[in-house]
Amino acid sequence: MSESRWLSRRRGTFLALGVATLTALSALTAQAAPASTPGIAANPNAVATVRAEVKAGTLLKTHGMMSACASTKVKLACLAEIATTGTSSTKALTATTPIGYGATDLEKAYSLTGGQAGTIAIIDAGAYPNLESDLATYRAQYGLPACTTASGCLTIADMNDGPPLQPAGDFLDQFIEEQVAVETALDVDMASASCPGCKIIELQLPDQDALVQGTNADQQTTDFGTAVNTAAKLGANAVSMSYQYPSDAFEETGTPGLDLFHPGMAVLASSGDGGYEGNQHNGWPNNLPWVTSVGGTSLYQSADGKSFSQVAWAQAGSGCETDLPPAIGQPPSVSAYCGGHRAASDISAVADLNTGVAVYDTYAPFSGQPFNWLLVGGTSVSSPFIAGVYARAGNLSQVIGPNTLYMDKPSDFTDVTVGANTPPNSGVGPAQLYTAGKGWDGPTGLGTPKGLTGF
Repeated sequence: MSESRWLSRRRGTFLALGVATLTALSALTAQAAPASTPGIAANPNAVATVRAEVKAGTLLKTHGMMSACASTKVKLACLAEIATTGTSSTKALTATTPIGYGATDLEKAYSLTGGQAGTIAIIDAGAYPNLESDLATYRAQYGLPACTTASGCLTIADMNDGPPLQPAGDFLDQFIEEQVAVETALDVDMASASCPGCKIIELQLPDQDALVQGTNADQQTTDFGTAVNTAAKLGANAVSMSYQYPSDAFEETGTPGLDLFHPGMAVLASSGDGGYEGNQHNGWPNNLPWVTSVGGTSLYQSADGKSFSQVAWAQAGSGCETDLPPAIGQPPSVSAYCGGHRAASDISAVADLNTGVAVYDTYAPFSGQPFNWLLVGGTSVSSPFIAGVYARAGNLSQVIGPNTLYMDKPSDFTDVTVGANTPPNSGVGPAQLYTAGKGWDGPTGLGTPKGLTGF
């Protein structure tokens, strides 16, 4: 697609939003938490209550949920979910102190010790000038080593390894950047949590690449492919994408799909937050056979904090891609559930907002009202987290998509055998595609990390 056609389509999309959408954008500004408000941290009992709800997986009994990227008629493609102050509220639950699982919790939950200092690439949309300082706050909170641009630990660039994107000037682009900044903060925080010693490369796509515009995603997916190629050139061991787009032959076997084929680099994508997608097609890029599809679980912590347990997350994406062959390395016993085609997901980690993670984000160019600490969920949590596990383990020489996962022993992972993601396509296809059980299943794949052994 030519640049002029892309820009024309983008302008047309914005014009089509109309007065109703502009009103919704204005309302959203009023709903955000003001920077001067201390949030629930002003009440220690409230903080303790939320943290207890997260551990028990009961948060959404008293709080609501909204997508970070679809809270208005401007539909965006990232997959992060934000907790809200009440069950019917659209105001984000914010605080000046963490209220979800932090890096130390996650490292303990998945028994992550030792490992190597690899490099993780994260691909997101939009400028985020606060990224380095926000990441510094997150890492300092959990005693992680500093990761700065000056030290070479943190690299922020555009998709071609050019300078970081400049903040948007018009209000619609500023709105998009504010929305997707939650996704970006989540991604780099989770990569930090699973691999504190790793370098991080943040590659920024144009903010309009976050837009979902009908069934045509050619420009967005092409840009993702360019960024993955850049990540490989910069020496990334693993690259994570927490976005999902419609898929057709061009996305699958054209330039965008083929640009994601990089033996020796783990290429990961979120499986999606819409539950079981059916037994015919799945979203891009997690549907590609050479991409590791990362599903989601609910992560419960015992009252004494000494142990964790997991079930399949009810919204975790799963399904078949019958346009494509099995995932690389996926055995016939798994692909048979999809008639010999690609079955997702391959592996999983925490994603349920009920058991959500702490994320720090202060970039608010549209509203001027920073969130600070948020409670976030979605398979946008699990994909960058697993990317960090791959990079930390360091066994990348034979990696082509999820192949090495399927070469490992079942005992190398924690098998998740309880839960399901049945709505809205339950009963369509084999139950293993949407119900957790012994061995592989759609919502959780082979299971979750048990240390670094399986990677």
